[in-house]
Amino acid sequence: MNALFLILAGLLILIAFLIILPPLWRKHPVEVADLDQRNIIIARQRLDELKDQLKAGALTQAQYNGQLAELEQALSDDLDITSHVTVSQSQGRWVVYLIVLAVPLVTGSLYFTLGNYQAVSHSAEMAAGNSAAPGPEEIIKMVSGLAERLKSQPDNAQGWLMLGRSYKYLQQYPEAVEAFANAYRLLGDQAEVMLLYADALAYANNNNLAGKPAELVFKALALEPENVNGLWLGGMAKVQEGDIAAGIKMWRKLEALLPPESDARKETRSLIANIASQAPEVAADSEAQPAQQSQTVRIDVQVSLAPALQKLARPDHTVFIYAQALSGPKMPLAIVRKKVSDLPLTVSLDDSMAMMPAMKLSNFAKVKLLARISKSGNAVSQPGDLIGVVEQAALSDHTLNKIVINHEVK
Repeated sequence: MNALFLILAGLLILIAFLIILPPLWRKHPVEVADLDQRNIIIARQRLDELKDQLKAGALTQAQYNGQLAELEQALSDDLDITSHVTVSQSQGRWVVYLIVLAVPLVTGSLYFTLGNYQAVSHSAEMAAGNSAAPGPEEIIKMVSGLAERLKSQPDNAQGWLMLGRSYKYLQQYPEAVEAFANAYRLLGDQAEVMLLYADALAYANNNNLAGKPAELVFKALALEPENVNGLWLGGMAKVQEGDIAAGIKMWRKLEALLPPESDARKETRSLIANIASQAPEVAADSEAQPAQQSQTVRIDVQVSLAPALQKLARPDHTVFIYAQALSGPKMPLAIVRKKVSDLPLTVSLDDSMAMMPAMKLSNFAKVKLLARISKSGNAVSQPGDLIGVVEQAALSDHTLNKIVINHEVK
């Protein structure tokens, strides 16, 4: 038997006894009030009531005499009871002996049956064991348990995020994609969630960021332009698209955000050097080219409202005229805000109207052009808005692009 355990258990029991037993052991003589005196006082009060009722006419003399006789008989019976009652001073002390014997016996038997006194002496060993990292089998078991639990808790967003990270650690990328998709469904457009989802999609598709992953990455960058994970993935997506200059530019921005002499910054610098060695002419122009393009690249748009829809728009309604990439994020590459009263009108879209440097007209050869009348003034399309679209326009074609607003958003 462990001596430390016995000392601790004994000390706890002693403390409990010191709290419980003294009140039970003390002598408590209890003197009960004189019952005779109390009964006499009550009888007098009742007699006064009867007299008042007789004077008020509420009782006849016969009724008064009858109730008076009953009162006298009741008082006579009560006076036969012993006037003083003294509670024995030793009453209740037997409980003290019962507690002193029962508590140690019951608690001891329960602990030896259900407990583990060895835990006291081995607590240090257990702490050391708990601090050790779990092995692969334990991790797989825990991940399987989490996946099983989420079947009954499908709206546990943080649980899905944890499961996705766990599957990614285990390199089970399709499962990670499913977990992050559930987290994205629950949490919506949060930058970190979208980047985790995009990264898992890319891993599951042989490290290819094209399509859905790139859309998620640039959507996240629109929310957090200086997100380091977003810039890393965004640069990779641009390079995979063949736009090496845009990719290098994003990585240079990332490099400036990373701590000096950190491993991440060294890795980013090495990646830029590696890409630059494969396309030195592009790398050399990656800084100067966007500034030159912003002065020359533009697209002219003429916007008008179809006569059939003119009754649906008021002169003070807002008109958004903007360009979008043909694929990927739907964030405007350039945007102008006007009023319905300005229609018809002609505007020129260029890089100075971009919402973020990484997403602008000069980075694309072809774009989609849109003009939308927002009745609420909200930049996000809503049912009831009026819209016109040019599905594809080449920036190299300097002809005037005409948009007719002729549809209602449903």
